[in-house]
Amino acid sequence: MLDRYEPVIGLEIHAELLTHSKMFCGCRVVDSVEAAPNTAVCPVCLGMPGMLPVINRRAVEFAMRVALALNCEIQNHNIFARKNYFYPDLPKGYQISQYELPIGRHGWLDIALSDGTTKRIGIRRVHMEEDTGKLTHRDEGSLVDYNRSGVPLLEIVTEPDIRSGEEARAYATRIRQTLRYLGVNSGDMEKGVLRIEPNISIRPRGSEAFGTRIELKNLNSFRALADGTDFELDRQAAVLDGGGKVIQETRGWHDTRRETFSQRAKEEAEDYRYFAEPDLPPLFIDPAWIQTMRATLPELPQAKEARYRIDFGLSPVEATALADDRAVAEWFDAAIGAGGKPKSLANWILNDLFRLLNERGLTISDVPLAPAALVELQSLVDRGTINLTTAREVLAEMLESGRDPTTIIEAGGLGQISDEAALIAIVDQVITDNPGPLTNYLGGKESLLGWFVGQVMRATRGQANPALVNEIARRRLEEKRDTAGS
Repeated sequence: MLDRYEPVIGLEIHAELLTHSKMFCGCRVVDSVEAAPNTAVCPVCLGMPGMLPVINRRAVEFAMRVALALNCEIQNHNIFARKNYFYPDLPKGYQISQYELPIGRHGWLDIALSDGTTKRIGIRRVHMEEDTGKLTHRDEGSLVDYNRSGVPLLEIVTEPDIRSGEEARAYATRIRQTLRYLGVNSGDMEKGVLRIEPNISIRPRGSEAFGTRIELKNLNSFRALADGTDFELDRQAAVLDGGGKVIQETRGWHDTRRETFSQRAKEEAEDYRYFAEPDLPPLFIDPAWIQTMRATLPELPQAKEARYRIDFGLSPVEATALADDRAVAEWFDAAIGAGGKPKSLANWILNDLFRLLNERGLTISDVPLAPAALVELQSLVDRGTINLTTAREVLAEMLESGRDPTTIIEAGGLGQISDEAALIAIVDQVITDNPGPLTNYLGGKESLLGWFVGQVMRATRGQANPALVNEIARRRLEEKRDTAGS
């Protein structure tokens, strides 16, 4: 059906900022899931008469960092506005937000798509506001927790440049990653600190006019974002093909039934009756402050991925995996700085280290393993001090004890056996002890060479030099063949 229509999608992302206090008062920011209800509130965030808000400087700095990372123009002149609506999650009956003069405008973010192409998504605005309270609905009524009310919130609004659920997911995933890199948001969607709302419409292909849009809410995962968007595109196409009209409304996503459902009519901007917040003066941002914030930006994920590919020769998959989490990327960079070989280190981290961390439910920040210690382990393998099998055992012990690899190897007598005379004796003993496999090998089943090598490795507890064992075993077995032939 969508062959006849063009999807037009814009995303609104609401991200709570990781400040210690709320946007306009001194209340501490608490975990809205774990903290006892209504324990982090005051007359200001409860909207008591006569209470005056004060702008949180740290929240402004975080907002600037995000806007700069998203290539936005920072507006020197900012005004906060009252967004009026009467829901119980904001007791004063309005939300302090930004409307005509947001902190950031005209930005963009490049996203990578599954076909290997890159697409640029325009960002219309980045603005600051306060979060609302949390409603819990029950059969007998609704409960309100105002702990979250007044928490600094950043809204990031795209241009209508997105054309599919896949693109929506790619964009939202990159935004989440960027916010985490900047240290301004945890990215924990299950706790509601990052909320994504697509505005979805379709229009006949070739048309410039926008179709009627719906806003999709209640999305708690990237999968729900992609699936909900694609479902809604198909639903709207079916409505139009059936001769109906798409109604502008807010819809929810039912995660179990995998379908959208109507919630309420969608408001327009004029319905909120925006006007300048009379209790807050205009916010003027000095250019020097902007430059200070620009200087605090870390190397962002896109730049890291490009550097890993170009400077280190990593594959796109390896570069993306290493740059996904800032802590992992910085750990990898520190290991490179300690003299590690990039390609080998990437393999160690992505395969062995990640496997061990997953088995233990740990993150890279939880372990006592220093990057230089992994470089040392890598060097011991390269020099032939230990083989790869033993190195993996040593790495597991390093995670448990925090000891360096050399100490572990010496204490456990784990050094690689590369003495040829000693290995010949072990190979000969294995051949002698297994006449049946020897007969089969001499009879033409040469694949048994690997079996004999395995028996030697078992006899040496994995410490034998595998390449040397393979060479000796092949030579000694061929000598047996020659002897049997004569």
